[in-house]
Amino acid sequence: MAMTESEKQDKRLAFLGQLAGGLAHEIKNPLSTIGLNLQLLQEDWANPQTERERRTKRKLEILAKEVKRLQTILEDFLRFAGGHKLDKKPVQIVELIDEVLEFVTPQLVEGKVDSRTMYEEGVPVLPLDRNAMKQVFLNLFLNAIQAMPVGGELMVRCGRAGDEVVVEVTDTGEGMPPEVLERIWVPYYSRRRSGTGMGLPTVRRLVEEHDGTISVWSEKGKGTRFTLRFPVPGEE
Repeated sequence: MAMTESEKQDKRLAFLGQLAGGLAHEIKNPLSTIGLNLQLLQEDWANPQTERERRTKRKLEILAKEVKRLQTILEDFLRFAGGHKLDKKPVQIVELIDEVLEFVTPQLVEGKVDSRTMYEEGVPVLPLDRNAMKQVFLNLFLNAIQAMPVGGELMVRCGRAGDEVVVEVTDTGEGMPPEVLERIWVPYYSRRRSGTGMGLPTVRRLVEEHDGTISVWSEKGKGTRFTLRFPVPGEE
């Protein structure tokens, strides 16, 4: 049976995805070598004595910073491209959320952000890749903290709604206007100079690979809420 145009397009996209992932891996090794050699050069120029040597030291620092930025972009792309198969095991999601919240406690304290959790009793155990879901919540929590530069509150709700487990991550931060909100899932789009723009697209991909969905509500000056929904196994 001949393939439809839609099937042909899906096949082309899958091939391009494999090609891009392979190219990223090919770039990663020489980039690491460049970074290592720059570190060695920085050690050689650690104590400049003349103005020319000081300029060289500054140039090496700029190069090292750019290599590190490229490595971050590459690593974020490889995570987004899904370079590994999910290892799903039974996980109590509220325990995982608490674990990630504890991990970001230093950032919460530094940012003067209070965290509050509201968990319903009897939240079902879900088949999750623990490391992948840690990455999901870490991204969401750090985004929330960054959205509250003068402090605020991070609220996490978790409970059951019919045949789904629902998690809400809400911040009282700056919020997003509609023109920004419609682009947050676009790879490489970021409002922060230090951001790679791959955090939320990766979050969305990982949630969807768990057969879940993620949606967002945000209003300028009022805050943002991400809602994640995961199906309870064995139930329609």
